[in-house]
Amino acid sequence: MKIAILNGSIRPERQSVKVAWYLEKQLRDRGLDVDLIDLAEYPLPMYGASDGLSKVYEDNVDLVAARLKAADAMIFVTPEYHGTFSGVLKNALDYYWEEFSKKPIGVATASAGKMGGINASTQLQHLILSLGAYALPVKFLVSGIQTAFNESNEPVEKAVQQSAKRFLDEFIWLSEAVFLKKTNPECVPA
Repeated sequence: MKIAILNGSIRPERQSVKVAWYLEKQLRDRGLDVDLIDLAEYPLPMYGASDGLSKVYEDNVDLVAARLKAADAMIFVTPEYHGTFSGVLKNALDYYWEEFSKKPIGVATASAGKMGGINASTQLQHLILSLGAYALPVKFLVSGIQTAFNESNEPVEKAVQQSAKRFLDEFIWLSEAVFLKKTNPECVPA
């Protein structure tokens, strides 16, 4: 089973990428095939724009599409900006449809404040349903992102580790159930 992590922040001082790196490591440690798609490395043109700058990034649209399509399940990672998820992530999601169809998608958010991006996570779960995907009910929220991880990218607080474990346990369970049903349609879930 292949998992794609779509990181939706491109700012040079971004902090939420720490969440993506941590989740990638945790999934790999569980023996899963993980593809971290960092939109800072694969910038996409503004959806619908036809200016010269957008043409520079057009090849990235197909590259990201192929990587998303190859995934059996996904995790979207985003900071909370102005009470919602990042515009970069929204722009990326506007490009794709069939790549998300009937796939489990988990949401991980981060914020500088104490709420961990709860508004962004809820809005993103609604959008996931609109994309025809299965939104994982459990979210991974990281508050105080600037100090949540040490220099080795490990959570400083045990609560973040426990929250990540619960999130990943649920995410893997749902992803495996959907994967099993897709690969063996006659299978009856237990």
